[in-house]
Amino acid sequence: MSKINVPTREEVSAENQAIFDNLKGKLTFVPNLYATMAHSENALSTFLTLSGSKTSFSAKQKEVIDLAISQVNGCSYCQAAHTAIAKMNGFDDAQIIELRKGQASWDSKTDALAKIAKELAESRGNVSESTKENFFNAGYSKENLIDLVIAAGAIGITNTLHNLTDVAVDFPAAPAL
Repeated sequence: MSKINVPTREEVSAENQAIFDNLKGKLTFVPNLYATMAHSENALSTFLTLSGSKTSFSAKQKEVIDLAISQVNGCSYCQAAHTAIAKMNGFDDAQIIELRKGQASWDSKTDALAKIAKELAESRGNVSESTKENFFNAGYSKENLIDLVIAAGAIGITNTLHNLTDVAVDFPAAPAL
């Protein structure tokens, strides 16, 4: 059961109503987790600015990060949402399961990204030197390392919000691992 209600468009501020309208136009619906952010006058716009900001990662690489970290953080909402988004970005079901486990047997560069994202979440940023070395040896840059921290922060926000509020998941459930 949800610990906090998912507000309707009519229950949020005019600014958040405009954001809802924009989201509905782009996504065809307002995801429950985004709607929940609208309990705050500023949280939704702040989060969308952060999560939509420029990064050195491709959309596909961003899903690698989001899947690995959401699994570590035990967020069923983000596991479901990012499983759907990962499929739209070209990953198949078996690859998505591997990414959620923090690995990618089919590609060494993707594997290095999945491993560092998983370890970053598990260790709260205290990633081993060998994992960082593997990341850089796979072809990632210092810019990528910094952008990884920002990406981890963004997915951490949604993981934490869902784990705190337990709002209903409005994406197809991700398979259990």
